[in-house]
Amino acid sequence: VQLQASGGGLVQAGGSLTLSCAASGRAVGLSKMAWFRRFPGKEREFVAGVGRTGDVGYDDSVKGRFTISRDLDKNTVDLQMTSLKRDDTAVYYCALDLTAYGGIRTYGGAYNYWGQGTLVTVSS
Repeated sequence: VQLQASGGGLVQAGGSLTLSCAASGRAVGLSKMAWFRRFPGKEREFVAGVGRTGDVGYDDSVKGRFTISRDLDKNTVDLQMTSLKRDDTAVYYCALDLTAYGGIRTYGGAYNYWGQGTLVTVSS
């Protein structure tokens, strides 16, 4: 399985940005996918996730501002980010959880594959 993330960049506070992750490999369509982010000097933390049937979950810090969506035909997952804040500045990673059952998991150890990370910088 390979994950390729894209879409990061520099955006002003209050602006919007969409991250995309393309997945390839076996069993991708049966998996859960998620976005995590890492702030400087900290561990990766869960941002949003989507299951195979479209169920979604968000961290409280992004609810109402970020939207995760998935295209099963294209094996892609997008993260639409709006009303961006300086506190959203981080490296964002897409991740894949091969577990087909159960809900979306919010801890990094549950995910089997990771993309390379894409930097989002929000300026004031």
